[in-house]
Amino acid sequence: MKRRVLEYNTIFQKEDKGYSVWVPSLPGCTSQGETFEEALENIKEAMALYLEDQADNEEKVDNIHNQFMVPVGINFHA
Repeated sequence: MKRRVLEYNTIFQKEDKGYSVWVPSLPGCTSQGETFEEALENIKEAMALYLEDQADNEEKVDNIHNQFMVPVGINFHA
């Protein structure tokens, strides 16, 4: 089995009792933790399970990489 490093943007949201975290390019891949570090470890595990499930279902993991992020700046006057 070929191993490779995959990188995904994740979004962390501070909650009353910890952090919620999700991966926009992996629909439904979410987790949480009481600390940032715990949330980070939990989302890594969730991502690995998500990708394993995709591979088990014979879906190409490479197809997930069709999304990308581009920073866009705008002038906003409130």
